[in-house]
Amino acid sequence: MREAGDGWVLVVPLKPLRLAKSRLAAAAGDELRPALALAFALDTVAAALRCPAVAGVLVVTEDPAAGERLRGLGGPPGGTGVPEGRVAVLPDGPGRGLNAAVTHGVRAVRAGAGPSGARGGRAPVAALNADLPALRPEELARVLGAAAGHARSFLADAAGSGTTLLAVAPGTEPAPAFGPHSRARHLASGAVELAPPGVAGARQDVDTGDDLRAALALGAGPHTTAAVCGHGGEAFGAFRRCGASRG
Repeated sequence: MREAGDGWVLVVPLKPLRLAKSRLAAAAGDELRPALALAFALDTVAAALRCPAVAGVLVVTEDPAAGERLRGLGGPPGGTGVPEGRVAVLPDGPGRGLNAAVTHGVRAVRAGAGPSGARGGRAPVAALNADLPALRPEELARVLGAAAGHARSFLADAAGSGTTLLAVAPGTEPAPAFGPHSRARHLASGAVELAPPGVAGARQDVDTGDDLRAALALGAGPHTTAAVCGHGGEAFGAFRRCGASRG
């Protein structure tokens, strides 16, 4: 059985909800967009916490309300069944975008400011997108298992041009290059591209209405399904799935 502190620490950067997922506004509207951004993050972190390869999660955000909701996924045991303290929240001190937030989070983990019980500088760390509502624990385990053999590696998104996860071994600088066309930049920087089978949910990030429809077709988590179905669901082709999300 995995002891507390064993395994990977995930760094999950999250924009303030009022600014997150701006490209979804065309499909979801500005009223639903922040709720969807939070739902995506909740489903992503919840799935990560159920992965046996994950010791804990550090969320990097300047949104206090979102941070508290995500921290709540990490305990107490009577609430979620997850040991208390497995989710920590770190303010986005640099405030210079996604890549700076990832670097800030990795350095904090290595300095001992990560989730309770994590091994600090001895733990492998992976930066994970906060918009993977169809992520499944077994998929994440496959990705992290593949990453374990490399100093620095990444998983491309479903579109084949972006990145959903960047993994680094202890002592390796993350040098993140997230953003448009990040797959090419990560390859050019020497990171190894991972290609494990059966990880569609780990690749399906959500930036647009079409992305959300694809995530729903894979089987989104309960927070995302509730947010979409509470809005009616028809706009995303999800009305047949309302009330039948995966747990």
